[in-house]
Order: sequence, then C-alpha cells, then structure tokens
Amino acid sequence: MAIGVLSLLGFQLVDSAFIARLGTAPLAAQSFTFPLSFLIIGVQVGMGIAIAAQISRSLGAGDTARARRLGSLVLVVGAAVIGVLALLLWVLQAPIFLRLGADASTLELIRDYWAPQLLAAWLGAAIYFGYSLFRAHGNTRLPGSMMVMTSLVNLLLDPLLIFGVGSWEGLGLPGAAWATVVAFATGLVVLGWQVGRTNWLARHGLVEELRASARSFAGIAGPAMISQLMPPLAAMLAIAVVASQGEAQVAAWGLASRLETLSLMVVLAMTMSLPPWLGRCYGAGDWDQVHRLMRLALRVIIVWQLALGLLMALAAPWVALALSGNPEVRDDLALLIRFLLPSYAALGVCMIVVSAGNALGWPLRAMLMSGARLFIFYLPCLALGAWLGGFLGLAAGAAIGNLMAGFAAWCVLRRILASPRRRARVA
Repeated sequence: MAIGVLSLLGFQLVDSAFIARLGTAPLAAQSFTFPLSFLIIGVQVGMGIAIAAQISRSLGAGDTARARRLGSLVLVVGAAVIGVLALLLWVLQAPIFLRLGADASTLELIRDYWAPQLLAAWLGAAIYFGYSLFRAHGNTRLPGSMMVMTSLVNLLLDPLLIFGVGSWEGLGLPGAAWATVVAFATGLVVLGWQVGRTNWLARHGLVEELRASARSFAGIAGPAMISQLMPPLAAMLAIAVVASQGEAQVAAWGLASRLETLSLMVVLAMTMSLPPWLGRCYGAGDWDQVHRLMRLALRVIIVWQLALGLLMALAAPWVALALSGNPEVRDDLALLIRFLLPSYAALGVCMIVVSAGNALGWPLRAMLMSGARLFIFYLPCLALGAWLGGFLGLAAGAAIGNLMAGFAAWCVLRRILASPRRRARVA
C-alpha cells in the first residue's frame, strides 16, 4: 500500500508538471478544479472507509453471506452516488467556477477539461471501491500493485495525449484528463477480472440488506466524509495565514506541503491497511488483538516518522536546495523542514487513531478528533505563532499544534480502550 500511495502521489505531480509546460492559463484552469476534485475524493474515501469497516466486521463475526451482500451493494451504490455527484458538478460547473474566481477565458479551458476529468473521477472511485473490497478481505497487495500499474499507464500516456506525437499536436489540457481516463479504465478491467475470480459478491437479498445496513453504513460514512473534507478547508485557512508573511513564504509553504504528503506515505498506507484487521477483531470481539495491533502500529509510526523527520531536519539545507533555486524560498523551506518533519511522528499518531476509530465502532469520536486536530490545535497554534514570531513562529506553532494533536489522540485512545468492554484480558 505504501508503494501504491507513492505512485498515486507521483502521477498527480507528473500531471501538474506536464500541464505547467502548456503555460500559466492551463495550469490555473486545472487548479480551479482541485476543490471539486477533493469533494469527490472526500465522498469516495468516506464510503470506502465504511465499506471496509462493515465487511471486515461481518467477516470477523463469521457472517460471510452478509459480507458478500455488502460487497455487491457497495460496488453498485457507490458507483451510483459518485455518478450522480459527477453529473451535478458538470451541470453546475459555470456558477461554481465563476464563484471560485475563474474568468471567461479560464472557464472555457475548464469546460474542455472538466468532462473527461469527471469521467476519470468516476472511474477512479469505482476502482477505489474495488480496492476497499480487497482490503476488507485482507488483501492489500493487489490494490498496491494496481495503483502502481495505473500510475505507470498514466505516466506513459500523459506526454502523448497532452503534447501529441509526430504531426498530431495532441489535446492540450484535456489530454491529461483523458490519460487518466484510459489508465483508470484499464485498471477497472483488470480489477473486475480479479473480483470475478473470488467468491466475495452476492446476487440475492441485496434490497433487504440495503434496508438493514443503511443506517449503520451512514453512521460510519457520514463522519468519515466530513473528516476527509476538513483538511482541504484547513489548508485554505492555513495558506491565508502564510500569505500574510509574503510571497516567498507561500512558495516555501507549498513545497513543504508536498514534502508532508510524501513523508507521510507509510502513515497513509497504514490508514488504509490497518482498519480491515481491526474491523475483523471488532466483529470477533477480540480486544486483545486490537490492543496488540494498535501498540505495534503506533510504535512503527513513531519510530519511522521520528527517524525520517530528524534525518530530513539534518539534511534540510540540501533538500531545500534541490527543491528551490530562490535563496529566500530555500531558507524558509529549510526552516519549515526542521520544525515540521519531526513533528509528523505525532501527526501520524493522530491519523492512525482517527483511522482506527472508524473500524472500532466510534466514527463520531474519530470525526471530532480529526476536527480538533485541525481547528483546535493546528490552526490556532499556527496563527498565534505567526502573530508572535513571524515566519519562525509560524513554523514552530505548526509543529507544536501537531505535537498537541498527537498527544491528545493518544490520551483518547487509551481512555477508550481502557473501558471494561474493550480492556485487553490479562493472561
């Protein structure tokens, strides 16, 4: 899963790099679509979390028939929900993008790009639901391999469809979206063939299962979706604080944000692979194993992220030099690396605890914890640090916010798992 996450992040960066060669206007047009793409991703990830939790709990309880019905429902209902959302975003594109600040010429570029991009988003969601099915059954190897495969197909097609080949001039900005469409369509065909070889789906009793499971599914999916939509909102508020420091500081913050995603690769992989294990233990009532899994996960995250963060902090000047040629941006980026990268050990703890909450029967607490991390610890500390100490204070405040969030998440986890019903038995 870590390799798969890295490949997905890589092809998103490659897309932007190729589009940047077309000029500022196409890159700006693509940037206007990011908030709506995050909306689709937030909905699909929230549903995927609920899928993995419900199916893995059924498997843990030994109810394989219900797990099959849930698997079939998820693929059908999930694809239908994302399809309706994509259709609405297509119909309402003009008023939405105009309100976001796009002018007439940018809107024209967006219109050519938005249709294939929405199709790519729908195909990507369908694949993601299939990945969730495999993860719920304990198979993370296939989703990771499929992520790598689709990323490679996209990488090969991007320059051909954007810039053309020979006398064909290519499609320009829409070519990036069509490359993703072909990559995801190829992945969906391979995934469908793999699903067909399993015995994880059912054809009968789906309507009755939908009625019986709708409330519990929504109880997990709703908070999970809100949790997924909060980080983009927090990122917009954070960049507003950073913008008060200057243009070079905004550039350094943007590069640091890309480093954050890559440095949290292992954490992101664990947030996808750990919940199915926990869900099975939850369904079987095996809280001893839950305690062991959480202890192991937290140790791995703290050791890995702390070692990586300290190494990056020591190498900050050289990392900043490799990423930026502007001396002012380079110095600010090195400052951010020194403060933020080691604090991601605490951030990783919070992310793992939030992810575990959806599998262990407390999705609302997980949502509140995610909100507290962003809007009680991180953003206030960042803003207060900027007010007191400029950019240095901003970097220190962001790091302190991460540390406070990680400690709070650890305290909440200990309290929840220490309840009589969830306390590990002493041998």
